Amino acid sequence: MKKPKLKTKSFTIRTLREWGILAVDLITVIICYMGAILFSQAYLLQQNIALQDILLNAFAGVPVVIIVFGLSFLAFRVFKVVWRYARGRDYLRIVGSCVVATLIFAILDQSFKFIDIKGTHQAGTLVTLKQITYPAYVMLGVFSTMSIILVRLLYEFVYARQRDKLEVGKRKRTMIIGAGYTASVILEELSRQDSIYNPICLIDDDPDKLGRIINEIEVVGTTKEIAICVQKYAIDTIIFAIPSLGGEVRQKILQVCNSTKCQIKVLPYMSEMIDNVNITKQMRDINIGDLLGRQQITFDDVGVASYIYDKIVMVTGGGGSIGSELCRQISKYKPRRIIIVDIYENCAYNIQQELLRTYGADYDLHVEILSVTDYDKMDDLFKEFRPQIIFHAAAHKHVPLMETVPEEAVKNNVFGTYNMAILADKHKVQKFIMISTDKAVNPTNVMGATKRCCEEIVQMMAQKGSSTEFAAVRFGNVLGSNGSVIPLFKKQIENGGPVTVTHPDIIRYFMTIPEAVSLVLQAGTFAHGGEIFVLDMGKQVKIVTLAENLITLMGHKPYVDIDIVFTGLRPGEKLFEELLMNEEGLKKTANEKIFVGHQVDINIKGFTEELEKMRAICATNDKHAVVEQLKILVPTFKHDTAYLEKITKQAEEYQKEVLAK
Repeated sequence: MKKPKLKTKSFTIRTLREWGILAVDLITVIICYMGAILFSQAYLLQQNIALQDILLNAFAGVPVVIIVFGLSFLAFRVFKVVWRYARGRDYLRIVGSCVVATLIFAILDQSFKFIDIKGTHQAGTLVTLKQITYPAYVMLGVFSTMSIILVRLLYEFVYARQRDKLEVGKRKRTMIIGAGYTASVILEELSRQDSIYNPICLIDDDPDKLGRIINEIEVVGTTKEIAICVQKYAIDTIIFAIPSLGGEVRQKILQVCNSTKCQIKVLPYMSEMIDNVNITKQMRDINIGDLLGRQQITFDDVGVASYIYDKIVMVTGGGGSIGSELCRQISKYKPRRIIIVDIYENCAYNIQQELLRTYGADYDLHVEILSVTDYDKMDDLFKEFRPQIIFHAAAHKHVPLMETVPEEAVKNNVFGTYNMAILADKHKVQKFIMISTDKAVNPTNVMGATKRCCEEIVQMMAQKGSSTEFAAVRFGNVLGSNGSVIPLFKKQIENGGPVTVTHPDIIRYFMTIPEAVSLVLQAGTFAHGGEIFVLDMGKQVKIVTLAENLITLMGHKPYVDIDIVFTGLRPGEKLFEELLMNEEGLKKTANEKIFVGHQVDINIKGFTEELEKMRAICATNDKHAVVEQLKILVPTFKHDTAYLEKITKQAEEYQKEVLAK
């Protein structure tokens, strides 16, 4: 079959380039060979032997040099390397090929004695001299190795300088915060790729580093001088390259960076970085979590690795914000297989493609589009894949929306969890970890009440004596999740405002998505049956402060460019959230940031009967009856029915209007 013309042309150009490199290498070796002869036989010049005689006789070895070194270069494939991206092992190819070729040449020369150096004395006497001496062989090996490497380095230096001149207008002038190991790796990676970033200067608070140079880039100032240096060096982009730094220090530096109006790229924390993936590929845009000033919560992942490695892991709601991050972090611990279950195919597809890009097309990953409320199909899935670990993240989470359709909240959250728990017990799953929320504590809204009911299901299954280790993980709001205020605020800011906040004093606990997922994974190491794990989430944050920071982050001034208005508390919304019920108490775990609540005894028979009553009520879609039954299932549920009555009345009036027409 005839090859396409484009491929033939590409092949010809590549072949000519490779043969050209080989020719240059051989010419370099010939020059080094003649130089080695000359240096090793320098004493002949002192005996008045003509230089041209020495070199002319030495030419007898040139064909042998070309053959031996040429074959060695071919064997070591020296000419195949793209030297712009060369690493240490690529330069070792040159060393190895030159050493091998020199040894072979020396053996051949000593064996066949094909080079006799003769010269004519000034008196006219013909003098037969010694053959090539051993120092000449050493010089040949050293000279050829160093010269070939030097030629490549000079070429790459000239090429890079020329490329930089041509692309300087297209690349972003970049400042890097931090002059440590991470910064050096970033500079090295940027020098080896077609990057949009043009490193101009480094910033570091270590006085010993000021004025020092890393990979040709100078440390020009401290973090206090960021704004000054941005103006002085006309910086377009700032890369924050101190992944080990957290808390208020990190917050203050990033706030200064954000005030410069430069584009800001941030590296993930050390605990979030992926091994064997270029650091520059892990850079992300600065987000609101970076400006909160909370100390990053880290976890000992040794225990996590021990229970996930080589296991079949199922993640329900795997396409959501929490579920997808669970899939990312679980993948680092090399499970045998991940099964992603989600009702929404787009999100499931996105995380599937992301994992395949990261870990390769052969990564054992299965995506199933179905609802956890479909017991029979979920049962078939369990039979097919036999999951050993389950992370149950599938749930309806939007508080206001669930107030309007409590029956759907119960069907999905309560009975979806009930199905998964029963199937986990039936198929002898090792661990079942459910994702809960701080809104489950003394709930005032339907969503929170359904999640508390889910916690009760988990505790009931544990108390029944199941071989499965059931547990729930309870945490506060997650920055950037699909149910958080951040996406709403962003859209409002993009539309020119105003940003709507329900109350000036409303406060919430916040954590980043990776932190929340780390907690879930860590909780799995402590889970033995029925526990509800709670994270020490630090101080609560005012939502209005969050809004102000986000407005600033997106390049605007709060109350000047973008206004903030207060709309009043929504139905079922509290001014503050709780993480623990009064009767639960707290016990410490091996991790100082994770606590476990005291288990509440569940009347298994009575609770199961009430669940079945709820199933029948949900089938009628009677909103009021669903809420009333929720109050029985969750005694701490204090619900304001006024809002539900209002929307029910509106729906009835609308239905009458439609029928009248």
